[in-house]
Amino acid sequence: MQNHSLTLKNAQLLQRILTLETQLSEQEIVLNDKDNLLVKKSDKIATLEEYIRYMTQQRFGRSSEKVSANQLGLFDEAELLSDDAPQSVEDTHTDIAAHQRKQKRPSIPEHLPTTDIIYDLADDEKFCPHDHQPLRHFAGECSKQLDYIPAKIIVLNHIRRKYLCPCCNDYFVTAKKPAQPIEKSIASPGLLSQIATHKYCDGLPLYRQSNTLWMILAAH
Repeated sequence: MQNHSLTLKNAQLLQRILTLETQLSEQEIVLNDKDNLLVKKSDKIATLEEYIRYMTQQRFGRSSEKVSANQLGLFDEAELLSDDAPQSVEDTHTDIAAHQRKQKRPSIPEHLPTTDIIYDLADDEKFCPHDHQPLRHFAGECSKQLDYIPAKIIVLNHIRRKYLCPCCNDYFVTAKKPAQPIEKSIASPGLLSQIATHKYCDGLPLYRQSNTLWMILAAH
């Protein structure tokens, strides 16, 4: 009878231990979730503080460093494409008479001199993998960038050649284009480096660079 009582107590104690371990595990999960939430909130607060400092500088800083949003049409593409930019910067819509109209992206003047940069396939890639027949060049995919040469602006035509198998017409391939500092931007690496040099080395505000660039474009 005494052994049976001890066995029952041991079973109850074991059940109690299991219950406490379960509760402890659940509390650890809750604490981990709260820690993750605190980290996210801290990151959000740091981002907002940085944005407040930026807006304060723009609002109360020296007038020579204040930049109008309309003057940065050429240079604000990185912020517009960034997922982390504040919503007030990302919003590219203008409210006009109860409807929204997207602001047009700056266009490249057609009269500027151009330079073609051809991206072609390697010789061993110009064969169809299905029937091993030579591919036939049938088209090119072109994207434009503005490049900066001191006292001269040209247009770079990035042409990605496309090839099609003339036998089966089921296989086609396009030459790869190197990654760009800002994808889908009309500013080439040369123009971006010039902007960064003038801004951070020469202390030339962006709005002045924008005005100078459009003056050069108008002169052409």
